[in-house]
Amino acid sequence: MLAIVNLSYLSAVILLIIGLRRLSSPKTARSGNLIAAVGMGIGVLVALFAPIDGGDNNYIVIFAALLIGSLIGLAFAAKVAMTAMPELVSLFNGLGGACALAISLTELLNFHQPGAESNPQKYFTALIALFIGSVAFTGSLIAYGKLAGKVKDKWRVPAGSVINVLFLVVGIALIVWQTLNPDTFLPVWLLIGLSLVYGITFVLNIGGADMPVVISLLNALTGVAAALAGIIYGNQLMLVGGILVGSSGTILTVLMCQAMNRSLLNVLVGGFGGSSSSGKGSGDQAVKETNANDVGIMMRYADNVMIIPGYGMAVAQAQKTCKELEQLLESCGVNVSYAIHPVAGRMPGHMNVLLAEADVDYTKLLDLDDANKALSDTDVTIVVGANDVVNPSALDDPDSPIYGMPVLEILQSKNVVVLKRGMSAGYSGIQNPLFFHDKTKMLFGDAKSSLNNLAEEVKMLV
Repeated sequence: MLAIVNLSYLSAVILLIIGLRRLSSPKTARSGNLIAAVGMGIGVLVALFAPIDGGDNNYIVIFAALLIGSLIGLAFAAKVAMTAMPELVSLFNGLGGACALAISLTELLNFHQPGAESNPQKYFTALIALFIGSVAFTGSLIAYGKLAGKVKDKWRVPAGSVINVLFLVVGIALIVWQTLNPDTFLPVWLLIGLSLVYGITFVLNIGGADMPVVISLLNALTGVAAALAGIIYGNQLMLVGGILVGSSGTILTVLMCQAMNRSLLNVLVGGFGGSSSSGKGSGDQAVKETNANDVGIMMRYADNVMIIPGYGMAVAQAQKTCKELEQLLESCGVNVSYAIHPVAGRMPGHMNVLLAEADVDYTKLLDLDDANKALSDTDVTIVVGANDVVNPSALDDPDSPIYGMPVLEILQSKNVVVLKRGMSAGYSGIQNPLFFHDKTKMLFGDAKSSLNNLAEEVKMLV
């Protein structure tokens, strides 16, 4: 029987690895997600029905919890809009952290039962898992609040960096002390309280523009907590699955930091956002406003058009309208592509998910480097609700908080049209001098309505 259980776990792990590998490409991501889901399903079933030593399975409680959780998950999935997907991802990640917290606390309580076997290694592991899970739980909840606009960037903890370092040091000290002195349980409760507060202060002071990095980091922390839980229970699937999530989340975090030309430490202790502003592009500078007719003519007779999506496209649910405009232009012989910045939107891959929903060919999605190479040959660049990722202050304003961050250098193209509701700053709170540039024309209004108007103008010229 043990051989069958181990073989099943091995099969589940292989499916998880294959699924994760296929997630690296938009073309295979959907099937990769299904393959990984099958692997996890196998792992759950094996864990449920595998024989255990010294105890009984309480299937009534287990299946009741599965039913309740499934119903809640289905309700969320049915109602959530694509614009709210980043918040949902952060919330689900927080639940993973809460699960690690609950598992660790349960095991620590078991260690303190009369007659329980002493195991300092597992005890130490459970304490670390409890600490990381607690931080991931409350940190993800604060991230959810920031993404949903319920927690403002101005709500920051004074001297937050110092306080966070102090919390981290005290947390480590409590873990070491409790491992060496397990006779009392009071330090465990203190560790839980400190960890939960640390998760709040840890994310609260991070700037809004850095939230995609933070979500990826919190996801990695949840993976590490799951791996530690796998060590506690001797469960290979939890261990390998946690390692996969933790390592992939860490790699993604590092890649996004590189895309922003900032270190992870700089993001965590010096995130920009909220009150920051650049010295350029402010004051009474005038913008050049345009209309759908002029832009439609410009695009219809262009050779190359590049669309740069941002969070404004997500808010307006304009991805399908982008696809319709793309098809109209291509019927006129115009080459259309999309430029995707690594941190566009509110979570990693946000724009890719939206455009995939609209059946945009993944080969048309250009990454940062490829897009910048193609911009010099682009006749018209259409910015749909993007802001910080096209801010030229990152290139030429040393006083800007985002100076040095790689951005889409859209001023290399011949014409720039920005679709925007108004002149408000982006999520980072930094003014964008692109709006006042001589090459830029502003088309004000809801992104979806503006794109529909552009499509109608192009139709009249076909």
